[in-house]
Amino acid sequence: MTNKNMQQLLAQANKMKRDLARKMKELHEKEFTVTKGGGVKVVMLGNKEIVKIAIDEELFDLENKEMVETLLIMAVNECREVIDKEEAEINESVTGSSTGFF
Repeated sequence: MTNKNMQQLLAQANKMKRDLARKMKELHEKEFTVTKGGGVKVVMLGNKEIVKIAIDEELFDLENKEMVETLLIMAVNECREVIDKEEAEINESVTGSSTGFF
């Protein structure tokens, strides 16, 4: 491989690295919202930080406690799955691999 080809390859890799970093930063700042059971809502940033949980007042009944807890778990897990999917799509679009460079 010539020196020029090596430089071009390194420049391309550096560009991919910058693109990936920019897109991941955008993802980490993006809000994702999932609602379960019509009354449990979770808002999470792309870095998987939960920023809001809202539970409809109608669900606040001792008989519904277990159901609300289950809906909350489901909403958090689905939000994480949505973020993971978008992260894999970003990696795939920039690097050609859903896991990124490593």
